[in-house]
Amino acid sequence: MSEKLVKRPSQGPSTYMGFPFEGDLDNLSADIAILGIPFGMPYSPDAMANDQSFAPDALRHDISEADAFYDLNHYDFDVGGPLLDNRDIKVVDCGNVVADMGDHAAHYRNAEAAVRKIMKSGSTLISIGGDHGIPIPILRGMEELGEKITLVQVDAHIDWRDDVNGETNGYSSPIRRASEMDWIGDIVQIGIRGTGSARTGEVELAKSYGADIITAYEMHDMGMQAVLDRIPDGGPYYLTVDADGLDPTIMPAVITQAPGGLSWVQMHKLIHGLVNKGRVVGMDLVEIAPSKDVGNTTMVHARRLINNFIGATVRANYYEKKA
Repeated sequence: MSEKLVKRPSQGPSTYMGFPFEGDLDNLSADIAILGIPFGMPYSPDAMANDQSFAPDALRHDISEADAFYDLNHYDFDVGGPLLDNRDIKVVDCGNVVADMGDHAAHYRNAEAAVRKIMKSGSTLISIGGDHGIPIPILRGMEELGEKITLVQVDAHIDWRDDVNGETNGYSSPIRRASEMDWIGDIVQIGIRGTGSARTGEVELAKSYGADIITAYEMHDMGMQAVLDRIPDGGPYYLTVDADGLDPTIMPAVITQAPGGLSWVQMHKLIHGLVNKGRVVGMDLVEIAPSKDVGNTTMVHARRLINNFIGATVRANYYEKKA
């Protein structure tokens, strides 16, 4: 049952932006549903909980001075008006997916089941990780849509490893696993740079699949509009954002910092441009390590990213417009 799939955020009663908590996924009625998925599959038996697993609640509760004054009725110049555009739009926080420290795979099973229910309800999904393993159960749950999905990734790394230490569902493998799902079509990978876990074989495999790998340097040279033009039109889209895909000057709280990532202006253009190309059925933001933040910089940009996605989605004609 859905009450066993999710639970309230663990740090006090607060939800993201004060949106109402909704734990009954079987009877979910919302335009946008926020879901915390704290845990990826670990690469060692005792390492399920990591710094990134604290990010879902940190994004809800570590409020900066600027965030404290944010009001849903205030004009937000990032989105061109109040966040929900004075419309009858329902946003809910579904809390965090339930984990079982004695059965690591249970977290993925619960996450997939939760996503299937959210997709069945017609809500747009915003998932907060956790490490970059969590798109694996999310994308498995997207099968519920019955449509071919274009996957758009922002990351420093391509994430095409088959396994690490025998684990095939960890943070180095989400795009490899996505490529094996019949309902995932085109894959566009933006901001790739530096050195990760990929070997030459994984890069060749990604290219043989047809993945459009756009390095950070190519992106900076041609501009984000040209990147958007390379993403197939129409959608539906799913957007997965690894925090290390953004430049560490704006998102320092990551495990592997890599200079040269997306700027805030580029990320803003990508979100708004993608939402206006076609329906974005969901997005995730992963790999934030709260203990490594500097002056709350990462949290400010992370919440701005999520709010821009909400504001852009509200304005993209997905929902009935009610003044």
